[in-house]
Amino acid sequence: MAHREDVLAVYQRPSDPTLPQIGMAEQPVQLLQETRVPLPGAPGKPERYDYEYERKGTASIFMFSQPVVGWRRVSVRDHRTAIDWAEESRILLEEDFPEEAKIALVCDNLNTHTIASL
Repeated sequence: MAHREDVLAVYQRPSDPTLPQIGMAEQPVQLLQETRVPLPGAPGKPERYDYEYERKGTASIFMFSQPVVGWRRVSVRDHRTAIDWAEESRILLEEDFPEEAKIALVCDNLNTHTIASL
């Protein structure tokens, strides 16, 4: 609970152009393929899909955003490892915000989001 209060405190800070507040989220997804051809739609009937599918793997979506100014970056990776998170953090610091001496990064409490990952 204390970490949630820390996050709320970050969001209540006054806007400071020298300290961008960046939110980060991850989303695992399944990659699916239809196993049957959908039935075409007709007037009054939508196109119909079978519930059966073939799994074609997984991926992880990383999203960084700065809602105050309307900025975001999304990338897709094969995995969600500490190395993937560290690389996404490097891109954020070195490519997205290279001029900033410091940023406030708000992210969830996953096992890969630690200083040891960096």
